Amino acid sequence: MSRSVGHSVFLADDHPVLLRGLSDLVAMERDFRVVGSTTQGAEAFGMIDRLKPDLAVLDVNMPDVSGLAILRRVKSADLPVRVIFLTAMITPTQADEALANGIWGIVLKEAAPDTLIDCLRNVAGGRYWFDDDVSSSLKAVRAPQAPTGLAGLTPRELEIACLASKGLSNKLVAQQLGAGEGTVKIHLHNIFQKLRINNRTALAALYFEQPKGTAGTEGEAGKGG
Repeated sequence: MSRSVGHSVFLADDHPVLLRGLSDLVAMERDFRVVGSTTQGAEAFGMIDRLKPDLAVLDVNMPDVSGLAILRRVKSADLPVRVIFLTAMITPTQADEALANGIWGIVLKEAAPDTLIDCLRNVAGGRYWFDDDVSSSLKAVRAPQAPTGLAGLTPRELEIACLASKGLSNKLVAQQLGAGEGTVKIHLHNIFQKLRINNRTALAALYFEQPKGTAGTEGEAGKGG
């Protein structure tokens, strides 16, 4: 019964045996549930878009469509999913590109299975997690620091925060933005997590107490309402 409220996880790796092992490993943990998996990189983005998992674990070097290409599409579509790379190897250039495109964690396949679970739990809790061997090779800092307050929200999350703070229901927010009501709910859940709040009243208080210009989407998101 508790599994239904665990963090949803999507897995992609081009090796079927490894993918099955990963699925079994993650499914054993009470706080996670596997909602989908694929060995085809070309299928991964479409499945992530449809399933809207909390977390996606991807191999970087899949032969058809790479994990980096999928990560770029996730960022471009502003999907509310936190991506983790599980890979045999990653170059400093690839790691830097992953950081620039919003990666949350990188784990090497040679690591112990518990390492992936540690990474998943940290990322699910809003904390970046990088394998020591990876972080030591990065040109930048060990791991990016998550921005705080409204500055930590994506442009789409800011639009939704603006409309929700004005009292619009999920249905009306979805209509204004041309999105699905379920997508709005997922974004609101992520907004509450990032801001460490649990209701719209607290969101409105945070939103309207910001200095002018901080909540920059108000003018656009408020059009027509």
